[in-house]
Amino acid sequence: MNATAFSCLSTPVGELTLTASDAALTGVYFPSSRQVPRLHAGEQGAGGEVLALARRQLEEYFAGSRTTFELPLALAGTPFELRVWEMLQRIPYGTTTSYGELARRLDEPSASRAVGTANARNPIPIIVPCHRVIGANGDLTGYGGGLDRKLWLLEHEGCYLPLR
Repeated sequence: MNATAFSCLSTPVGELTLTASDAALTGVYFPSSRQVPRLHAGEQGAGGEVLALARRQLEEYFAGSRTTFELPLALAGTPFELRVWEMLQRIPYGTTTSYGELARRLDEPSASRAVGTANARNPIPIIVPCHRVIGANGDLTGYGGGLDRKLWLLEHEGCYLPLR
C-alpha cells in the first residue's frame, strides 16, 4: 500500500490539506471537512512531487491564472460516484450546471439526489469542481466546504453573481 504524503496550503478559502500517494493526488480537504484522513505530524510519503504540482496549480487557480488542472488523480469510490466525478471534470471553468442536468447527462434522469450524494463525497474538491453544481432554480445548495466557500469559488470564476 502506498504511503500518504500530505501538505497544507493557505488559500483565500482557508487552509487546505492535500494528500497524495506516490503517483497521484488522493484528497483535498477544507478545515471543516468531516473526512480528513488521520495524518501524523512528520509523516513522510513518496508523493512530494505530486503535492508540489498540486500546490502550484492551486496557487495559480487562486491567483486567477489557471482555469484547468492537469494532475494525476486517484479517485476512490463506487462506479456511480466515479462516473459523476468524471462528469464534474467536464464542467468548464466559469460555468455551472444542476444536479438534474448531470443526472440526464449520465442517462440517469431520476438520479439527481444520487448525483448530489456523489457530489458530496467528492474527495478532491476544487480540482474536481463539485462547486460548479447548483440547484435547478439557480440556488446554491450544499457544499462540503460550506456555502460561503462555494459562493467564493463561483464568484472567483465569475459564474455566480447573486443579487445583492
